[in-house]
Amino acid sequence: MFDPPIPSRPTRHEVVYADATRMRAVQDSSVDLIVTSPPYPMIEMWDSLFSNGDPAIGAALKAGRGREAFESMHRQLDPIWKEAYRVLRPGAILCINIGDATRSLAGNFELYSSHSRILTHCLGLGFQNLPNIIWRKTTNAPNKFMGSGMLPPGAYVTLEHEYILIFRKGPKRSFLTQEEKRIRQESAFFWEERNRWFSDVWFDLVGVGQDLEFQELRQRSAAFPFELAYRLINMFSVKHDLVLDPFLGTGTTMLAAMASERNSMGYEVDREFHAFIASQVRDLLPFANSYIHDRLDRHLAFIRESTEAGRDLNATCIHYGFPCISRQEKHMLIRDLLSVTEEGEGAYSVSYSDAPQTQGWSEGDAEPHRLLRPGHVSGRSQKASSRPP
Repeated sequence: MFDPPIPSRPTRHEVVYADATRMRAVQDSSVDLIVTSPPYPMIEMWDSLFSNGDPAIGAALKAGRGREAFESMHRQLDPIWKEAYRVLRPGAILCINIGDATRSLAGNFELYSSHSRILTHCLGLGFQNLPNIIWRKTTNAPNKFMGSGMLPPGAYVTLEHEYILIFRKGPKRSFLTQEEKRIRQESAFFWEERNRWFSDVWFDLVGVGQDLEFQELRQRSAAFPFELAYRLINMFSVKHDLVLDPFLGTGTTMLAAMASERNSMGYEVDREFHAFIASQVRDLLPFANSYIHDRLDRHLAFIRESTEAGRDLNATCIHYGFPCISRQEKHMLIRDLLSVTEEGEGAYSVSYSDAPQTQGWSEGDAEPHRLLRPGHVSGRSQKASSRPP
């Protein structure tokens, strides 16, 4: 006998259209995880945003004083990292996706290292820095060089990666009650996912595509891939935690929280994103469930390969009946989304299935079969897009 799954309960999600330098709607020590990506200082597309907040930035850029402008831009971001420290619970995690910038001003080419500037500032606030992640951005550029081409020493290294800075507020989080421990067990990830996700270099993320209808909005955001937010949420939180994004933009963090059975809140200063976020939420259900089933299918493929390789599989995922490597995986359950309900402007509720997904694995199978969605006869009746909505 084993404990049945914890009954599902809806998650709540809210978008606050306000400046995140003072997040009045968020109580002290109430947030379990922050996943965010701010505007990148010294990237031209965000010059006007920073200059609107401080006209001296525009003057410094025009005069070629790049380091002065860079520091002034970060001083606009600093209050938000201070707010992040306030709202996070002890033991909670802050993940900041940030890219450095290269720029020529007054004929001088220079690197502006935002990741190191933010890291230093957050350490000063009291955060502990955990091992960070570098993810390599895919590029279609056939000629990847800057400067004087093949002539030394005037060619420059190109930037093809971004950083995910990872901080913790205080000591490691504890799970004390039996309910807390059960929720943590159901929130586990697969052994093979752990090996891929917890590497400090990610090579397998695909960049964010442009929706033609909302192309200008995507270009005005620091949007990152859905997979990036989904991984971080599953790595550093448990089900029904509260996930916050103070630079919500196109809403990727909120969508990933919905797909991961977490609650979420996002701050966005530009109300023009509302229609885009609402369209993303309306299209989430088929995408999220297809994404979840792909994740389970990948595990079944890994089990097939492991079986063929003669690996010992001594544990079983009890809610599914298929093998896994570690006993820490055995209680995990990745629920399908049943419905997404809009409860007011920028407010949403998501409900989830109680039953595990139907699947065709049984002991002694030569090959794990493709997962079936509840109510489907075989395979997937409709394959959703592999990219976020």
